[in-house]
Amino acid sequence: MLNYVKPVTFMKEDAYWIRDQVKQHTKWFEESLPMIASENIMSPLAKEMMISDFHDRYAEGLPGKRYYQGNIYVDKVELKCLELARKIFKAQFVDVRPISGTVANIAVLFALTQPGDKIATPELASGAHISTAPFGAVGLRGLKSVHYPWDYKNWNLDVDATIKFLQKEKPKVAQFGLSVFLFPTPIKELQDALQEAGCTVWYDAAHVLGLIAGGKFQDPLSEGVDIMSGSTHKTFPGPNHGILIGNGLKEGVEAKLQKAAFPGVTSSHHLHAMAALAVTLAEYEIYGKKYARQIIKNAKALGSALYDMGIDVVCPHLGFTESHTLAIDVVKYGGGAQVALDLERANIIVNKNMLPGDTSSIRPSGIRVGTQELTRLGMEKGEMEEVARLIYRVVVKKEDPEVVKKDVWELKREYTKVRYCINDGEEAYKYHELV
Repeated sequence: MLNYVKPVTFMKEDAYWIRDQVKQHTKWFEESLPMIASENIMSPLAKEMMISDFHDRYAEGLPGKRYYQGNIYVDKVELKCLELARKIFKAQFVDVRPISGTVANIAVLFALTQPGDKIATPELASGAHISTAPFGAVGLRGLKSVHYPWDYKNWNLDVDATIKFLQKEKPKVAQFGLSVFLFPTPIKELQDALQEAGCTVWYDAAHVLGLIAGGKFQDPLSEGVDIMSGSTHKTFPGPNHGILIGNGLKEGVEAKLQKAAFPGVTSSHHLHAMAALAVTLAEYEIYGKKYARQIIKNAKALGSALYDMGIDVVCPHLGFTESHTLAIDVVKYGGGAQVALDLERANIIVNKNMLPGDTSSIRPSGIRVGTQELTRLGMEKGEMEEVARLIYRVVVKKEDPEVVKKDVWELKREYTKVRYCINDGEEAYKYHELV
């Protein structure tokens, strides 16, 4: 049998075709309202790190204890990254080597558990992340999952029932954290029960890391959490990367976490992303409080505007949210899958999402909406009200998405530069345009 080798000219055409697809995607999002709650955009200065020579290098191990040469400047940057993270999160332990939030979660699982151990987590239909599902990292680790009692009305743990649950189940690890993270977890109220159960307390802060860093939402480490994991590209507007943060860790746990990070779940840890994280931390020390505060203001304003238009935003009696996220029941408008698709056609980018009581992630009742990226571009309350009107026109009025798309672009064209970063990015933009 002859092996067919594609002509070189075709391969070259393929390369340019791929580049063109990426450029089309970039233009599409420039003309859209990106509102996926798990996404954000970096500052131009942080993006510069992503195309630096750091991208092409390796640095296995810890600063000063590398397995490769050539890491003189890498070590300096990573040490600064660790210093900034410890300061911002008021933490004793930080590891920035996980390359994503889920990889950070897997590192925690390797460090804290053995197959067969019991772990307590929220359920998927209550907003949990897929890494805690039987088909996710928790299941692959071979753990026995038990789920907290849930207060569906208030979109949070049922505190009294959870206290009894912890006393009965006594899990080795109590994991908290959600992908639909509307309100702070009542860690302080559960502290006595957690201590009585003797479990390690782990908080997945992926969605709310930037709010925590900005002094909003809650401070898990001061409330009794042992280890906090997270991704660094949601409300925290850095690169697609991961982080581990801890205080008061029991003897040996820090070493276990470091070993789990390397060589457990990473080799090289994407040095370009680590440098971009360091830049974002430096910028966040300056702008983080203001940014986090505005994200929450915008989420509340958007929730209120949509609710006033008759759309079923979850938890109106609690102000809809204390984070960047809104959960919206759109079952009467065709369900989450159809509504998310209709909005996408109008260049409003959200995602379908399960709500309590749903049994299918393919055909859920709701959509999930986040305000962190539009806030990053400078939008405030007035713009949130306009965004609500655009959503209403597609979801409720069933206007032609192609017509609404033109008004989406009219709004978005005034908000194209990243804010809440050094000089609002002006100096870095000049460099970025050159490259």
